Amino acid sequence: MNAHDNAPVPPPGCPAHGSGGRVPLYGPEFAAAPQAYYDFLRHYGPAAPVELAPGVEATLVTDYAAALQLLQDSGSFRKDARRWRAFGEGKVGPDSPVAPLLAYRPNCMFADGADHLRLRQAVTDSMARVDTRRLTRSTEQASRYLVAQFAGRGSADLLADYARQLPLFVFNELFGCPPEIGDRVLFGISGMFDGINADKATEVLFQAVGELVALKRSKPGDDVTSWLMQHQARLDDEEMVHQLALLLGAGAEPLRNLIGNTLHRLLTHERYAREGGLIDEALDDTLWENPPMANYAPHYPASDMEFAGQQLQAGDLVLVSFAAANTGPAQTAARRSGSNRAHLAWSAGPHACPSKEPARHITVTAVEDLFNQLPDLHLAVPEDSLTWRPGPFHRALTALPARFTPVRAAGQHAPEPAVTASAQDRGAGTARKAERTGMWSQFLNWLTR
Repeated sequence: MNAHDNAPVPPPGCPAHGSGGRVPLYGPEFAAAPQAYYDFLRHYGPAAPVELAPGVEATLVTDYAAALQLLQDSGSFRKDARRWRAFGEGKVGPDSPVAPLLAYRPNCMFADGADHLRLRQAVTDSMARVDTRRLTRSTEQASRYLVAQFAGRGSADLLADYARQLPLFVFNELFGCPPEIGDRVLFGISGMFDGINADKATEVLFQAVGELVALKRSKPGDDVTSWLMQHQARLDDEEMVHQLALLLGAGAEPLRNLIGNTLHRLLTHERYAREGGLIDEALDDTLWENPPMANYAPHYPASDMEFAGQQLQAGDLVLVSFAAANTGPAQTAARRSGSNRAHLAWSAGPHACPSKEPARHITVTAVEDLFNQLPDLHLAVPEDSLTWRPGPFHRALTALPARFTPVRAAGQHAPEPAVTASAQDRGAGTARKAERTGMWSQFLNWLTR
């Protein structure tokens, strides 16, 4: 008898149903019910065969203990994506929808050994210099500006109008972006993650970051870019560009999802409204059960091996499911009696998130400030009508409609609607217009009124 004869069947709608093939982590079915997929994947053991996009195969680690072992074993598992055998053999092309987050770039995320230690130390030390009072001020200023744009109408999409934009404003300030560069940074990051003319958006982002590096070489300031440049690691211009693009781009998407998912939890769980003052707890619960990056941390075995019940070959793509590891039966039981912050949402080991504390501080401040400005904020639609964005890596809503009593932001005139680099603006012919009249310039103008 086959060991899997009594295994649970895949969730309804799963293309692996009855095929015996890899379980797909894309499409609306997975986005709508990821926990049903994780429950099914656990019958394979601590790791399972999955498909990230059509033809893109990977092994997904779903067990907490196995995930920790992988994340902490930099000898057996490497991060350099040039080891990815399927990509190197052309089985996965650069035009694959998952390639932008998996293909190699010369930054600390994709580095091993001494290269990783050098680049990572520069990033960690520079981020550690961010003062929490400054972070609070920047977040509150961005929050007031964004709320002022929709406060008078009594309704908003808390993702598009707030959670998506706030991290970009805060990062632009922390990294010392002047208006003409900051507009293009926002334009580039938004386009990359929206998938609308992503090649053009990527080009704009890297060009803008390159100009920022050149500017700070000649005129350093009190900002992360200058601190990174002055670090004893002595990063050259190319290294600077790639570390900054990583911090700006890879930081913005998870942070906007974390703010959005925390707001979702606060608006859909009565206990937070009933007991009040539980933003920190709601954030931790979100990191446990709905982490913004659900499946990521790509690694590659350095040699053929057996791991977590799966036979792996050198160069196979192996990912960690933070969402599945956090919510497994053993970890759910341990959570009740242990620390509420022992989750893996920030990853672990030498490649754990270097911006954990700033990200947490920004999220708590952003959520708290939003509710302080709009105290009767509530969901505008039934919870079961909300939808989640398809994709193997993130956990993010498509929209979070809310209503509240209309108010006029105190002490400021309501700003003109910001240019948000919409789909029409992202064509190559109109990109410069979006860059010249972007959100960052309007925010800076608003601050000086």
